[in-house]
Amino acid sequence: LKRIINFPARGIGQTTIDRLTVAANHYGKSIFEVIENLERIDLKINSGTRRKLEDFITMIKSFQIMNQGADAFTLAEHVAKKTGILLEFKKDGTPEGIARMENIEELLNGIKDFVEGQKELADAKGDITEFLEDVALATDLDKDTGDDDRVALMTIHLAKGLEFPYVYIVGMEEDLFPSAMSMNTRSELEEERRLFYVALTRAEKQAYLTYTQNRYRWGKLIDAEPSRFLEEIDEKYIDNLTPIDTYRFKPLIDSDIFGEVDKSRLRQQKPSNGAPPSVGKPTQDQLRRLRKIRPELGAPNVSDPSVILDLAVGTHVNHSRFGKGKVLKIEGAGNDKKAEILFEKGDVKKLLLRFAKLEVLS
Repeated sequence: LKRIINFPARGIGQTTIDRLTVAANHYGKSIFEVIENLERIDLKINSGTRRKLEDFITMIKSFQIMNQGADAFTLAEHVAKKTGILLEFKKDGTPEGIARMENIEELLNGIKDFVEGQKELADAKGDITEFLEDVALATDLDKDTGDDDRVALMTIHLAKGLEFPYVYIVGMEEDLFPSAMSMNTRSELEEERRLFYVALTRAEKQAYLTYTQNRYRWGKLIDAEPSRFLEEIDEKYIDNLTPIDTYRFKPLIDSDIFGEVDKSRLRQQKPSNGAPPSVGKPTQDQLRRLRKIRPELGAPNVSDPSVILDLAVGTHVNHSRFGKGKVLKIEGAGNDKKAEILFEKGDVKKLLLRFAKLEVLS
């Protein structure tokens, strides 16, 4: 409470906090309880400061009430905005302030991803308590096992002076690398470019540069644009691995209804501006077929029965989050169909099949 009561600044000074601390010790109560009962305690606090303390208590209690029904992401996003912490770091402008903004963004992205994953679980609420429990478990599992055969994940700053046979530089997108915070001056943009040079020269044999077509930013799925740094590399040094056989780039009409045409023109690479080629507006029937091939990221089609797996008791499955498991029980029907699965780690999970992303093994 002492860390957040006046951050961002709310006009509650150290003298006031000291008086609250003394009163809390005298009455054997918490500082929060003392603030709740200010009208019954004479602390020689002026009316302006008293009102600010009351506003702070009201804000915290509103979060507590919201927590009773909101999922973890909705609550976290509201707290980040309502407290003014986002505006505070945005005004900061220093490298530390920018780093804190990026940390909050990644935290919100992580919470959003967690909430989406919890939709698979029949008994899950996706609230902040479940998120904190999940983070505690993940921290224990992430301890070093002593196995050297693993991927080294690090920031570019940390990679300075090191070299690796193969390097993967991810997130090569505008407003990410270069960062949106570096667009104010030419010198800031040049610093980002030098940082990219550092990352690129860490590779002894090959460097893989990747970007997404969309990603979560502040918990919202947005379209992404390839980084300008990619265009600055001479094409003779690049092998473009962008897939051309995914549904995004295939013609929506399979049959040649207009006679002989040049098929090579339909199998085009993605244009240099990063946008997929125009293939006209798809029909509803075509969209349904596309969803069967690859459901939209982060937005599973819950109303289409074709995405619900027809599992049976005894089926072995694999889940990206929980690992391999065996179906113990099937219950419900239609969109409410659930599978009780025993995973190899010993956990038994009840998953809603309309959300669960399961791979059938046998």
